[in-house]
Amino acid sequence: MRPITCPCGESEDLSGAPEGDLITVSCGRCGHRWTRDLSLRCEICDETDIQIVPLAIVEKGRGTQLSVVGTRPVPLCSRCDTDDLRRYHDHRPNPLMPLQLPTVTPDE
Repeated sequence: MRPITCPCGESEDLSGAPEGDLITVSCGRCGHRWTRDLSLRCEICDETDIQIVPLAIVEKGRGTQLSVVGTRPVPLCSRCDTDDLRRYHDHRPNPLMPLQLPTVTPDE
C-alpha cells in the first residue's frame, strides 16, 4: 500500500473524515484538503476487481510441523495476480494456504 502524503510532503499530521466510499484528508501542516477513494485498486494496473483471500500466518511447532497462528487478508488483482488466484481457488476447501503467496511470521 502506498503511503499517504500531502503535496507539501507531510505524512504524519494528516486527518480524515469518511464520506461514503470517499475520505476527505486534511493536512495539519499546510491546510491542504483532498478526497481519496477508499475502494481497493491494484497498484500495478489500477484495476478495481480485487479479491481478498486469507493468507495463513504460521510458526514452527514441534520438529518440522507448522502451526497456523492466524490469518491476514491479502488483496489480489484479477488481472495481475491470475496465477495466485487460480491456485487459491483450485486448492479449496483449504482457503488458508494459497501455495505461492509469501509466509508471514507474527512479528513482521
